[in-house]
Amino acid sequence: MHKIYEEISEIGNSTFVVQADGVEIGEMVCVEKADRTKLFGSVISFDESRVTIQAMGSTRGLSTGDSVTFLKRAMRVCVGDNILGRIMNAMGKPIDGGPTPEGLMTEIGTPSANPVRRVVPHHMIGTNIPMIDVFNTLVESQKIPIFSVAGEPYNQLLMRIANQTDADIVLIGVMAARQDDVHAFIENAKSKGSLEKTAMFIHRATDYPVECLLVPDMVLTAAEQFAQQGKRVLALLTDMTAFADALKEIAISLEQVPSNRGYPGSLYSDLASRYEKAIDIEGSGSITIITATTMPGDDVTHPVPDNTGYITEGQFYFRNGRIEPFGSLSRLKQNVIGGEKSRDDHGDIMNACIRLYAEALKSRELESMGFKLSKWDNKLKKYGDLFEMKMMDLEVNITLFEALDLAWEILRQCFDKNEVGIKNKLIEKYWEKDGSNKVHKD
Repeated sequence: MHKIYEEISEIGNSTFVVQADGVEIGEMVCVEKADRTKLFGSVISFDESRVTIQAMGSTRGLSTGDSVTFLKRAMRVCVGDNILGRIMNAMGKPIDGGPTPEGLMTEIGTPSANPVRRVVPHHMIGTNIPMIDVFNTLVESQKIPIFSVAGEPYNQLLMRIANQTDADIVLIGVMAARQDDVHAFIENAKSKGSLEKTAMFIHRATDYPVECLLVPDMVLTAAEQFAQQGKRVLALLTDMTAFADALKEIAISLEQVPSNRGYPGSLYSDLASRYEKAIDIEGSGSITIITATTMPGDDVTHPVPDNTGYITEGQFYFRNGRIEPFGSLSRLKQNVIGGEKSRDDHGDIMNACIRLYAEALKSRELESMGFKLSKWDNKLKKYGDLFEMKMMDLEVNITLFEALDLAWEILRQCFDKNEVGIKNKLIEKYWEKDGSNKVHKD
């Protein structure tokens, strides 16, 4: 039996208080208003019998005499194959005009999987984006953010990854989004043919902040269920700074003592509990998490990217519409590059290209200061232009092996083989212009 309370002691802009016993954090609440409409909420704090509830909707019209029922469960999400191809709001209700999905109703926000079930990440996830596949390889079960600033097309990057990934399932969570962003995600999935393996959970900027907090949990709970079925799941979340801002707004409404820049002291734990859902399950599937994290003022020491950097396994720096080679890092890439894992030249060509590009930028700087460039500087300049156009441009859509071959081609166009600093055995194997010595993975 659910307990019903018929007195609300306090009503705020987005919260209300009930005197109740035996409740839990995250427990769902249903309020039946005098006009027979229902308002749902979630327990966010309690002090003895004083229970504070975050309303999932407007508290306008709420009366102190309305009936409050504690449902003895957390928010749930429907998980099953028939959520694929669907667009839902932050509470898991369809907003695409289709029927309510049917499947296993699963509570969100449960603890991460037992570490004993985790295996060391050892499979690459292909994206057909050279700056990821070659230089910052994405590894199955990795958790990695895209650090950017507001206004950069990081959502377009996420869309490309969603379209081109070889993962079995793609789950997208969009937080505090403008209507044009929502439309872009939906139209992209439809036009690129990836909708049939994709489900989206959408929180618009005009929706209530508490609903923003539900989006990562909805996505990751669904991801866990699919992973337990043996699926390779890619979870894309944007923007985690909006998630953190929603945490801050709710903490302020509760008059909690703020921490760094007004964010709650629990920010690290709140972020980590979501990122730690990334897992490769022994004998089953996996969850890989990529998020967009905007940096206010392009400040990496801002509390959200700062805490995120301690939790995740690298980052992609996204500036000027492209992934920057300096600062971007995949800490797990060494698990999946080289030898039989990708190709024997992967590590060497990656290091050589980045080193030469760094030198190319120095040559550009010398030219901008009016210095006369040497023959070597001119070679570097040519290489830098080709590298940016053929490797860094996000319009480039090629496989890993095509990208490795392209890297060799760029080096051949700009340098002599004794100038690139690559092992002789690899030079002998891959330098031939006719490509007769190229080796591809079966």
